[in-house]
Amino acid sequence: MCSTISFAGKTYIGESNGRIRRRKSMVTAAKAQVITAPKQRSRPVFPELSIQGIPLADLHVQEIVQRQSQTRSVDGEGSRRRPRFNPSFLEEAYERCKNLCAEYAKTFYLGTLLMTEERQKAIWAIYVWCRRTDELVDGPNSGYMSSEVLDRWEQRLEDIFEGRPYDILDAALTNTVSNFPLDIKPFRDMIEGMRMDTQKCRYQNFQELYLYCYYMAGTVGLMSVPVMGIAPDSRISAQSTYDSALYLGIGNQLTNILRDVGEDAMRGRVYLPQDELARFGLCDNDVFSRKVTDKWRAFMKEQITRARFCFNLAEEGASQLDKASRWPVWSSLLIYRNILDAIEDNDYDNLTKRAYVQRAKKLLMLPLAYTRSLSTHNLMSQ
Repeated sequence: MCSTISFAGKTYIGESNGRIRRRKSMVTAAKAQVITAPKQRSRPVFPELSIQGIPLADLHVQEIVQRQSQTRSVDGEGSRRRPRFNPSFLEEAYERCKNLCAEYAKTFYLGTLLMTEERQKAIWAIYVWCRRTDELVDGPNSGYMSSEVLDRWEQRLEDIFEGRPYDILDAALTNTVSNFPLDIKPFRDMIEGMRMDTQKCRYQNFQELYLYCYYMAGTVGLMSVPVMGIAPDSRISAQSTYDSALYLGIGNQLTNILRDVGEDAMRGRVYLPQDELARFGLCDNDVFSRKVTDKWRAFMKEQITRARFCFNLAEEGASQLDKASRWPVWSSLLIYRNILDAIEDNDYDNLTKRAYVQRAKKLLMLPLAYTRSLSTHNLMSQ
């Protein structure tokens, strides 16, 4: 669910563009409705800061869910012409996607190993497309970025969905969209997030930041649910499962933002709500000064609380996915929660330090994530 899943990991060497830097994302969420707790459970009351996002209707998520819930046999927009690829070519395409995922998102990759082969391949193909999209803005050639580059990438996306891939990695995604009911809008929306990142470096309030988080990570959740599948005996609606995927993506993206405050500041970027900084007596200069004060600690406590709130809301859907697909989702959820713990352990100094979870600790979390994945009940952490 980076995502219902998170695609966070090391950067990789692109097929044609070379090495890229890691970005604050990949990997999901949208709407005021999305940040609404299910009625059957009482949720913690959020203390200070707003959790209101963008209304679901404004982002057309409900329409995406409806289209992606259709079977492939439905005539019209839901049906696609299946492209014909040489089997060995297609095998090589997915093998390349697998290798990129295994090398640069190791923990997530391990979590995919319990999935069916068809679902594994599809998730790897989506991962690679998201990374390549990210590379356009944050890669070694980002200095040449322009609206025309993104326009061409979007046209290339259209071709992928029409069965006309440009290269071997595109072919993996073309085959994936013919096997699963994937809607093109989340992919387009991620490209829109790249446009936003080239034009905007300040966010006046949480609603603006929420939209950015949706574009950069919420979209991954929407892409992933049709591939991961919803359990036949799921106790919640498909919309609720998608909402949980969005919660996880938003939580992941907010966590990435909090982890990378210092690094972003060195690039002149502040991905923090300006009105909330002001509420705590802070401004951009306090971020650029890189001094951890009591005001900063108080501000960060509230930001961390909001991210954890999103993770808590994500758990219900994580437990209602197809059983074989839950492990990577729970792995992402637990690891990102631990990044928030690491920020606290650093005494809220994310201005001069970068919080991270050591590889050994990530691997130790895998058994716990697996145990959580076996349950169909929400075991919400406090």
